[in-house]
Amino acid sequence: MLVRHGETELTAQRRYSGRGDVGLSTKGTAQAAAAAARVASVVGAVAAVVTSPLSRCVSTAEAIADQVGSPPVQVDPDLVECDFGEWEGLTFAEVRERWPERLDEWLASPSVAPPGGESFDAVASRVRAAVTRLLADHPGETVVVVSHVTPIKLILRDALAAGDAFLHRLFLDPAGISIVDSWLDGGVAVRTVNDTAHLASL
Repeated sequence: MLVRHGETELTAQRRYSGRGDVGLSTKGTAQAAAAAARVASVVGAVAAVVTSPLSRCVSTAEAIADQVGSPPVQVDPDLVECDFGEWEGLTFAEVRERWPERLDEWLASPSVAPPGGESFDAVASRVRAAVTRLLADHPGETVVVVSHVTPIKLILRDALAAGDAFLHRLFLDPAGISIVDSWLDGGVAVRTVNDTAHLASL
């Protein structure tokens, strides 16, 4: 199960939010609790809850672990968000105004990084390493991964064998839940993408 962290001040304003350690907003805390209840209602035993090291994810993961009664939350640095470099905290429109050519290049290729930041290809490399470890450590078990937009999109892109354009066309809500089944023979099936039914009353 792939869970995006709850809302923060930056995500509410649709600003690039990468390595900056911004905590959950009041609404984000409520979203994390709702996501935790949803996870608990969908799955039985959870072998592990694994999270990005940033506090917005750790808080969301701890809410889930409390609901499902899993072992303590595990932190995996490879699940951290993309480093958006000089674009951190800016809106898409602000980036378009200041770096029009670089933005076009970034949108066209996952090998291009924001100024002073990290490319999606670099993020994909570390996220695949994390997924490989989780599959090896938990065969046949349910694992909840709490992360950010970019890592979750990259996992879903690979699971769906989608092209790179997928990364800019898929929208993931705060506290949205996606579910991917993986088998020991390498088979993969995507059950759910960005389930937000649990957020309807917030």
